[in-house]
Amino acid sequence: MNEFSGKVAVITGAGNGFGVEFAKACANRQMKVVLADIREDDLQKTERLLKEMNCDVLAVPTDVSIYEQVAQLATKTIEHFGQVDLLFNNAGVVVPGPVWEIPMNDWDWIMSVNVNGIAYGLRAFIPIMLEQETACHIVNTASIAGLLTTPSMAAYHTSKHATVALSESVNYAMQAKQANIKLSVFCPGFVQTNLHHSDDYRPERFKINPSEPYYQSKTFLEGLKRAQHVINTGIPIDSISQSVFTAIEEERFYILTHPKYNPMIGKRVKDMLEGVIPSVRIFSS
Repeated sequence: MNEFSGKVAVITGAGNGFGVEFAKACANRQMKVVLADIREDDLQKTERLLKEMNCDVLAVPTDVSIYEQVAQLATKTIEHFGQVDLLFNNAGVVVPGPVWEIPMNDWDWIMSVNVNGIAYGLRAFIPIMLEQETACHIVNTASIAGLLTTPSMAAYHTSKHATVALSESVNYAMQAKQANIKLSVFCPGFVQTNLHHSDDYRPERFKINPSEPYYQSKTFLEGLKRAQHVINTGIPIDSISQSVFTAIEEERFYILTHPKYNPMIGKRVKDMLEGVIPSVRIFSS
């Protein structure tokens, strides 16, 4: 896809972070934009921003972990704009900690948003795109954490590896159908977002239980501190949207932002082929 003016983009997680940057980039390209986010106040801020840019915009409060709400997002998109051309499956959350320590409520929340939310978006919008038979593109937000793993974020890594695998599988399926739908999986390294404030976006059914010991544990508190550090020292977020849209124009599947991780990705593949046990020493070298 290299013609954007007048096309319709749908963006989940549009109230903050990458979602806002994608929304601004769409508006700059004279696209019509549908914004979705679980927090209505954040959603309204992005909506106001795009209206100031003279963008034709629709805001739909959406919890992507509930399929019915994602299906309603698709319905409202078609009712309002009559088509969908570009989908950013972007909403995501994180909780640090090893799998034997984090509460199962956190595991369920991460999987519901980061995996089910992507699947629900694909399920709701791909049939519409197939029926349109027009050139469409889908960008699923994963992470470098979907290509590499570290010791302390098991749930997040699992969800992002699942996003990469899901994206690859659907990409193969679109090719097999000879569909006019291209996919990309966005795998950024550390960027200055507010991902470390994910707890602000918990729906009621996944709220933190204050009596749960984990949230007072050294593991949790150190994980939060580490997350804040790596995000605050990440690359500026305003450098992201242009590279993503360039990848869309060039129909690139894997969208990476940090070349410094490429040798680690290569080593991971080499270790797989050679049957080498992954070593934690890589993180101290």
